[in-house]
Amino acid sequence: MSAAVHGTPIQIRQATWATRSLFAVLGIVAGAWGVHIPSVKEVYGLSEGSLSLVLVAAAVGAVSALFIAGRAIGRLGARNAVAVAGVLMGLMLMLVVHWPGYVPLLLAMLVFGSTMSVYDVGINTEGSALEAAGGRPIMGGLHGMFSVGAMLGAALTALLLRWEVSVALQLGGVGVCASVWMVLASRWMLPTAPVTEASAETPQFVWPRGALLIMGLLIFAGMSAEGVMQDWSVLYLKQEVQMPQDRAAIGYAAFAGAMAVMRFLADILRTRFSERLLLRGSGVLTAVAMAVVLLSGNPLVSVIGFAFVGAGLAMVVPILFGAASRVPGTTPAAAIAAVSSIGYSGFMIGPPLIGGIAQHASLTAAMGVVVVTATILALSAHYVPEKQNDATAGQPSLA
Repeated sequence: MSAAVHGTPIQIRQATWATRSLFAVLGIVAGAWGVHIPSVKEVYGLSEGSLSLVLVAAAVGAVSALFIAGRAIGRLGARNAVAVAGVLMGLMLMLVVHWPGYVPLLLAMLVFGSTMSVYDVGINTEGSALEAAGGRPIMGGLHGMFSVGAMLGAALTALLLRWEVSVALQLGGVGVCASVWMVLASRWMLPTAPVTEASAETPQFVWPRGALLIMGLLIFAGMSAEGVMQDWSVLYLKQEVQMPQDRAAIGYAAFAGAMAVMRFLADILRTRFSERLLLRGSGVLTAVAMAVVLLSGNPLVSVIGFAFVGAGLAMVVPILFGAASRVPGTTPAAAIAAVSSIGYSGFMIGPPLIGGIAQHASLTAAMGVVVVTATILALSAHYVPEKQNDATAGQPSLA
């Protein structure tokens, strides 16, 4: 069931570019926040345990909001929900180092995670609608813009740190600029059909069952692997491969860069090959590349291997989000929220799982979780529903 949208060819083209920018801005916010997690620790004088609760609060907020995201988008429309969530998200980023104590910080992190979640479901719902309106896949490119934004956000804040710009000014500037652009760009999103008595009967959140449950579990596997690489790859290269930290950072850059490039290529590949075949190939590539990295312990092999891991994981989420939005019986927003409620849990479970395994075995053994999850993806690719061939000739181009 596709999102109910309407618009002229020019409006569709404008909405596509606006949505690309909205994905990029979300990546910039995520990148800036990731760089400044140590800053939050320092400002509030937190221990590692207290800091972990801050991160868990954001994750809990993100997962909890998924239960209402579909309803909010159904009532407000995707573009209004994105605008409201974007403003609140930017405000929380601006204020993150200004709260009077630890408890207000935790509450703010719940709001921060919640607004990111609603915003994310909104722009993914828009992406699904644009695919239906234009008759060709664009989700890979949209998620590629998120990866580009994350790299830009991290690079920008790292540069500002080198220039000794204050943390408060950095986060305030990013928060204000992001909020303004989210409101402006959301005005070019496609208008969704208003909620009618009939559409109000359609659930705006559904408990993941059947095909949705399978999609959610596969997204959980993919996001767990992606989260492990984001959180632990630099430490692995520094601690286990004995690379200096500045060179170890190149390994993560290779991972993120390859993921961004492959996500831009994903849409072309999705038009030419079966999504089941692509998901199976992605899982095999990720598992083999990560296994080679862990077995070699060689710096150059590790950096190249991380690039292949990024390329392998790049298409997993775009493919599975698109597949979930095609499951009949619910709206795309509700379907994406449902599978995300499982998938995003990977970001809560992944880091402590790796830490526990590393503490009792080794970080090398813990990173083997990526091999396991990638293998699961490859073996489960046949559960992905194939796209229907639509007679969409003559539909407007989204380029």
